[in-house]
Amino acid sequence: MPRDVARQFTDFVTTHNRLVIVVMVVLTAGVGFGIAQDQGDVDEGIDDDSLGNTDVYDALEYIENSYGESERDDESTVTTDVYVIADDGSTLERETLLTALEYQKQVLEAESVREPLTADGIDGVPNRVAITLLEEPDADLEAQYDALESASDEELEGAIAAVLAEDEFAAFYLSATADAGESNAEAFRMTFEFEESAGDPETGSPAFEIEQELFETAGAYESPAIYVDGQPVWAELNQRLLSEIAWLVIPAVLALLLVILGFAYRDLTDVLIGFAGTVVALVWTAGLMGWMGLLNQTTAIIAPILVAALSIDFGFHVFMRYRERRGPEDPIRDSLRRSTAAVAVAFVLVTVTAVIGFLSNQFSPVALIRDLGVAITLGVVASLLIFTTLVPALKVSADGLWERFGYDRRKTALGKGRHISRVLEIGVTLARRAPIAVIALVLVAGLVGGLAFADLEREAWQQFDPDDVPDWQTELPGPMAVETHESPLVEQMEYVQTSFQTDQEGLAAGGAGYTTMLVTSEDEDAGIATSEGMAALERGHERASEADEAIVLSQNGEVRVISVLTVMEMAAAENESFAATLEAADTNGDGVPDRDVDAVFDELYEVEPEAADAVLERTDDGQYESMLVQVPATQTYGSDRAAVMNDIAGEMAADSDLEVTAVGPGTINEAEMGEIADGIVWTLLLALAGVLIALSIVYRLVHGSFTLGAITVIPIALALGFVFGGMYLVGQPLTMVTALLVSITIGLGIDYNIHLSDRFCQELERGQDTVTALREAVTGTGGALLGSAITSGGAFSLLILVPEPQLTSFGVIVALALGVSFLLSVFVLPSLLILWAQRTDYGLSSGSSPRAEGGG
Repeated sequence: MPRDVARQFTDFVTTHNRLVIVVMVVLTAGVGFGIAQDQGDVDEGIDDDSLGNTDVYDALEYIENSYGESERDDESTVTTDVYVIADDGSTLERETLLTALEYQKQVLEAESVREPLTADGIDGVPNRVAITLLEEPDADLEAQYDALESASDEELEGAIAAVLAEDEFAAFYLSATADAGESNAEAFRMTFEFEESAGDPETGSPAFEIEQELFETAGAYESPAIYVDGQPVWAELNQRLLSEIAWLVIPAVLALLLVILGFAYRDLTDVLIGFAGTVVALVWTAGLMGWMGLLNQTTAIIAPILVAALSIDFGFHVFMRYRERRGPEDPIRDSLRRSTAAVAVAFVLVTVTAVIGFLSNQFSPVALIRDLGVAITLGVVASLLIFTTLVPALKVSADGLWERFGYDRRKTALGKGRHISRVLEIGVTLARRAPIAVIALVLVAGLVGGLAFADLEREAWQQFDPDDVPDWQTELPGPMAVETHESPLVEQMEYVQTSFQTDQEGLAAGGAGYTTMLVTSEDEDAGIATSEGMAALERGHERASEADEAIVLSQNGEVRVISVLTVMEMAAAENESFAATLEAADTNGDGVPDRDVDAVFDELYEVEPEAADAVLERTDDGQYESMLVQVPATQTYGSDRAAVMNDIAGEMAADSDLEVTAVGPGTINEAEMGEIADGIVWTLLLALAGVLIALSIVYRLVHGSFTLGAITVIPIALALGFVFGGMYLVGQPLTMVTALLVSITIGLGIDYNIHLSDRFCQELERGQDTVTALREAVTGTGGALLGSAITSGGAFSLLILVPEPQLTSFGVIVALALGVSFLLSVFVLPSLLILWAQRTDYGLSSGSSPRAEGGG
């Protein structure tokens, strides 16, 4: 029944080829218009409820509930940070301070900046110094500039010293290498604060137009350099890098495609028709994404690339099967109708199973991965439509035109060549002689590879490291040279990320400038107001001061940890009564109370209630349930930050009844990756189960066999194991992007297996014996699979040239998945199929025994 429908459909397409072309062109124009729709936003976050079972999320929720109200003000502003960086020497000099004020005055000339700026919206070292000189907190920028310009050297030095004496201000506004005591700093920060109405609700930052004005104005300053930390910088660098990547990769990919397609097809017309089909499939994919609001920077790159790979595969099967089916006397239309009908059912099976594999990502906790699953599904369905309608219609029209001019359009299929067929027949030989040994060997290897999944490194994302760019890429001629990583913008960005805190807020106040250690006690009766609790805090301070300075921010050699110890130190310096209480509770003179801790905390609340409330949790009955330790962090994210912070937390909790949980961007990302890793397992299991059920049902309807569906799925499960093992061997981490790519392996890999098993059954149904049917399937369909694998895999492997690690991983994993899937389908699946044929009486119309034909 399905094949009858396929024959009727392809008969209409090949008979009314001109009408089909016109209709598809019109539909393509309408669908393609969706590309012009507004792009959606990229939501790379993980669903909040998916973190509910992790210790980090529990601690985060606890902190927000217990400390959030006391720390978090009613936020009504958004802020952009601007950095002044000296080429040589210190930024705390008159000329540099005047340059900074000049920049401030210049940006305020733009209404887009001036109007939403709050009353005291600009703050920084030059402003504080000028206000100190004037002793007028409300002085405008003109007055501040005049004060700095006219002050004597002695007055200026005194004002700078007075401003930097405020430790908290200096820690945030000066670079990590600054020496406040010597009034020396390589860089300082200025903050621009705007009304919340001028912010972008998605990013929590000022609107792009505001930051763009700040960014463009800063571009005119070179000595000192002025760097704006905001969206325009990322947009500029991404645009440059994408342009360089395009010039580096696209010419190489196009050249490779032309060489491989030219070799595989050996016919320019077929190359052009196949290429046209792929382009139209990409237009449909992007257009449908646009109409559904799924088109954004990420989906616009990943989905089309994967759809292009599948389209190339569909094209090979259409053309190669046509070449096999057209005999010396066969007309074009009849041959193409029969050949397209033969592959159409396989195309539908591929589409159904690929859709199951891709839509299984709807169970992912990451919104971006769910969107990509839908986007790729749309592309797969579009490819099915185009390569069963437009491409056959174009092929009929083109070949008919050429033959009217006397050119013979009969060509040899790729797998039927003398040399290639010998290689492909190795799988048939193995299947005849030792199928069980082949299957056993591959099962063991796949299982070993699958076990590597547990040992894969987990990261939220892979960071671009300029040091990883090969020298030869920077020396390429013209626009092909990769030079973005050497630009002043990147140097300034890296300096800021390693030399300044993200912000001044702790986690409870919604900031990321500190990683927060939540300290609680397993003994509810004892609480945390104990000598053991104080010793843990002391260990935390010591461990933070020794930690990696690339992760924990060190200000001129000092790590400014915030905890109840620092609050007590501040209170003792300002209140003699509390100083006496603290001294009495400190038996060894190290400044840390080791007895009567409850009483010390009680008096601390009396003299510094707000500061105490920010680091201590006190219940209504006066018990102390928890405390916070804030460890200042650089703007570095990823697994290294999580490891360092978890080490500090572990040191604090060692040999005690305390529980210490590190909560910050790094540890939250680590928890997210743990959930994503678990999600991958469930996604793969669901996808495999869905594919197994779907194939079993469809094969029962088409070929009368449930078990053939299971046989076809086995190589996909093995392919996953090999891909995990390959990722481990080449050092590819498990990230949000690679997690998606691994799950896509099912959608890509099942394609090869379906084509081969379906062709095998067709040959059996035509009366071939088992071995002959297998040989025809492997050399005929296997040739198309070879061309597809080499073309798509080769193109993806060229992404290894890209210095951006996310794209490199993309290329490596997809090329690995395609290569493994091809090898398993051509060299392992035949062994499974021959055993299946032996244990069923499928297709033995010729009366020959599979075993008698060498199927043992």
